[in-house]
Amino acid sequence: MTTTTIAGVAVDTNDEGFFTDPTQWTEEMAPELAAAADIGQLTDRHWQVLHFMRDEYFEKGTGPTVRLLGKASGVSVKELYQLFPKAPAKTAARIAGIPKPRGCI
Repeated sequence: MTTTTIAGVAVDTNDEGFFTDPTQWTEEMAPELAAAADIGQLTDRHWQVLHFMRDEYFEKGTGPTVRLLGKASGVSVKELYQLFPKAPAKTAARIAGIPKPRGCI
């Protein structure tokens, strides 16, 4: 485990940069995390996905996969790849301050 400073707050992350304690995350951290992932300005659609990711994590104990995101978040898989290029579920999880979803490489 590593301690990383995000938006002026020390948080615990693993070696891949995912939060080990999602309760340490705040919305003020998201823009900095997004910038580190080469995501531009966070839009309402980004926030919709990030809030869905956090809700799913706290309800089920793991973040949703891309397939579930595309079915249940209100954002299509195609749009997910536009919002979070390359690895939408993994990138969104990191920005949302939750551990990497099961099944993500």
